[in-house]
Amino acid sequence: QVQLVESGGGLVQPGGSLRLSCGASGSIFRINDMGWYRQAPGKQRELVATITSGGSTDYADSVKGRFTISRDNAKNTVYLQMNSLKLEDTAVYYCNADTIHRSLARIIYWGQGTQVTVSS
Repeated sequence: QVQLVESGGGLVQPGGSLRLSCGASGSIFRINDMGWYRQAPGKQRELVATITSGGSTDYADSVKGRFTISRDNAKNTVYLQMNSLKLEDTAVYYCNADTIHRSLARIIYWGQGTQVTVSS
């Protein structure tokens, strides 16, 4: 079993910045891709950014140039630096890890979510 714990959410004014962190712990054999998703009230969960174990990244068009995803493989931690935040970035942000169990089974884990609220 793998646990993902997010931190760093909060209330910020438009144009401000926040940095989210997500640490993985437990019976980790291998973590492949890690990512951040978000879900705003009344909307479906959407991809924000992903990063491979080798450091290749991908972003939703809505956050390109403003958000940066990174990871520390030694710490099994992924980060999301969010700059120039907009009202529409308000959502619950979820961390995601695509893992391989020692049985070679692929298992995807989710964190509990952290609230990001952008408001003046």
